Parts: sequence; structure tokens; C-alpha cells
Amino acid sequence: MGNDGGSIPKRSELVKNAARAPTISELKATALESLTHAWTHCALSGTALDMDTAVSDWRGRLFNYEAILSGLIPSDEPVETTPANFGVKSLRDVVRVKFANSGGKWACPISMKEMGPSTKAVYLVPCGHAFAEIAITEIQERSCPECGEKFDRDNVITLLATAEKDVQSLEKRLENLRERGLTHSLKKDKFEKKNKKKRKGNEMAENGDIPETDGKVNNSSAKKGVDSRISGINNPMAASLTAKVLAEQDEMNKRRKLASEVASGG
Repeated sequence: MGNDGGSIPKRSELVKNAARAPTISELKATALESLTHAWTHCALSGTALDMDTAVSDWRGRLFNYEAILSGLIPSDEPVETTPANFGVKSLRDVVRVKFANSGGKWACPISMKEMGPSTKAVYLVPCGHAFAEIAITEIQERSCPECGEKFDRDNVITLLATAEKDVQSLEKRLENLRERGLTHSLKKDKFEKKNKKKRKGNEMAENGDIPETDGKVNNSSAKKGVDSRISGINNPMAASLTAKVLAEQDEMNKRRKLASEVASGG
């Protein structure tokens, strides 16, 4: 210590040079910036959010429909982030959010507040219509002001929830739905149904029971092609987007197969 040309820093100097903690104003600015990004970009792909076809999960996160659909289609390409990372196993785990366009801006059709980081917004399940939270809080009716479809207060979803009480409420709702075998969209969880059938089949096999059949073959599972893959989608827009993504996926697979054949000399 000493005699080496150096000096020992004093405590006051260490404190002065230590990393400064962000101020409240800086924290608020960072939170606003993050929320603004979430309002304008798909949570899965990071691309610009298409409000016309945006969908949301149980926590109110916003995604592009095409990004979710592409992520759900099996692919040989390694992907860092998939819908499963957000708890989305099928399209039943998301709801299309229907924003109202007023004068070229997305706004609550009741309060006319612009949808974005400065407005706490919600949407209703199952219809998906979006409003400023204050507008839904003030109305006494239990039907959507836009389409008239009935809804429960438990199914008012906070968009891009950040407050702990909102997140906890949404988590509790999801737990209740799963106990009832339902998904975020209030539709039956087909994965849970398959798991129940599998468990039942295993139990029957263990007991030596063989399930009876009527000899009929279900041809629906034998259907192939794009038509069969979108036959269960009733929404024309969703069906169109699905067909587009599937066509792109099929074309990509053909190119990979052709490239593989050329490389192998076949």
C-alpha cells in the first residue's frame, strides 16, 4: 500500500463514481418506451404490428396473426422463439382483437380515447372488441357495446397488462379455464381432450379392455391438402391468411426437397 505511485480512493470518491440508480422519471420513460414498442410490434416476430389482424393471448400481449400461425406450423428450421414460449399451443389460445378505426386512428368507440400506451385498454372474450378500460367499467350492461354478444366480467382482458394485480387476475382466470378444460378463447382445449383420451386408452390397455368400434372409418383425418387444413376455420379473413401461410410453407418444403435431390445427384 503506498510507495508505488498510486493512491487509495476515499469512500466518498467510490460512492460518487458508483453506478447511479435511475430516477423515477427515467424509470417511467423506460416503461413508456417498452409499452409503446409492445403496442406497435408483434411480441413474437418483432415486426410491425398489423392492427387489422392482431391477436392476443391470455395476458393481453399482441401478435400478428401470421406470426402465430407460422409458428404453429411444424418446421425443420430451428427457431429461437415460438408461440409455445408464450403458452400458445393452438389458435384457440389467442383471440382476434377488433380495434375500431376512427378518423384514421385506432380509438375506443365509446370514449374515443386513442388506443396506445397512454390509454389503459381492454378487450372482451369471446368477441374480441377493444375499448378503453374506463368505458367498460362505467357501463352496466353485460353485453358488448359493439356487437351485443354477452360477456362475463372475468373475460375482460387487460391489453398489455403491466400492473401486478392485473397480471394476477389474468393468471387466476387462466387457471380456472384450464380446470374446466377451456382455452383463453373459451373454446375446448383439444390438447387436454387428447390427453384425456390417451390416459383413458392407457388405463383400458392396462386393464386388458379393448374399446369397441362400429367398423366405420373416420375419413376426415385422411383428407389432405390445404382445403382440409383450413376447413375448420369459419372466419373468411383467418382462412385466407391461413391458406397464404400454408401455401408459402408448402412452397418452401418443395424447394428444400428439390435442393436436396439436386445435391444428392438424384
